[in-house]
Amino acid sequence: MRYFVSAMIAIMTGIGSPAWSYEETAVTDGGRVVGTITLDGQVPKPKGYNLTTLPDPFYCGRISDGQGWRILQPFQVGPAGEFREVVVYLDGIDKGKPFAEGGVPQIEAKDCLFLPFTTVVRDDQPVTVVNMDPVMHDIQAYETSHLGPRVLFNVPLPMNPQHPRNFKDRSDAALYHRHMAGTPMKQLVNLTKNRRIFVMQCGFHAYMESWGLAVTNPYFAKTDEQGRFTLTDVPPGTYKLVVWHPYVRSSIERTVTIGPKGTVEAHIAVPAPTGRLYANEVLDHAYIRYNVPEETQKEIEPMIQKQQH
Repeated sequence: MRYFVSAMIAIMTGIGSPAWSYEETAVTDGGRVVGTITLDGQVPKPKGYNLTTLPDPFYCGRISDGQGWRILQPFQVGPAGEFREVVVYLDGIDKGKPFAEGGVPQIEAKDCLFLPFTTVVRDDQPVTVVNMDPVMHDIQAYETSHLGPRVLFNVPLPMNPQHPRNFKDRSDAALYHRHMAGTPMKQLVNLTKNRRIFVMQCGFHAYMESWGLAVTNPYFAKTDEQGRFTLTDVPPGTYKLVVWHPYVRSSIERTVTIGPKGTVEAHIAVPAPTGRLYANEVLDHAYIRYNVPEETQKEIEPMIQKQQH
């Protein structure tokens, strides 16, 4: 939690438009907004978590850098700057197409990660979290307000009872690699007025992190592997197109005007954040107090995946 609260307070800002009631109606002359999002500049450094001071180095440490560190990269960027897992939405629409019937958004704990890293939800609607790992997790979700962080929910995330619990040795535990769903935990996301961002972390494993954005209308999308997005059935009008990523602190917006059955293209380059974004940023050079002894490194061998800094 020491990494979590400081980062959350520093980064989470209220993307605050006044809340209003959205009216679902048929859209007969709607248009489209299509485009791409790229990251312009050097990809920020990832986060690093010392596995000697965090619980469960054996199972979760199967994915590490080989030197006793678990790496979390919040920025998913392709070779040509394709900015992936970014939310793009239209602000200012109070009447339009119905929300898609997709059920409750689901976040999975898998290989000691929360997937997806970003989730779009409706405020005052539930989200489901499922543990796929053979280890216990704990979900802690927070928002910020003018009064500081506020707990949305904090509940244990049970593992599937079919997972073995008593391994003979460390190798058996590390090489076990089955994913089975535990009991789904459905929790309500109810944010403070004008707040639209929340963050979720595992109370046992600080490197398990997931961010959520609450929307007021169904005109949103997440960028794909090529950084592309598409918004359809948009009522004709002029709106604010917003690009959101939890660690991009600057406001990324563009005004778009959609005509009847028209198509607007928006290709947006997001300036890469500079400077130190989080307290536990991976260092270019190790200091003695951050080193993991060689004997300990041997105990935390990345048997499933060796991560790169």
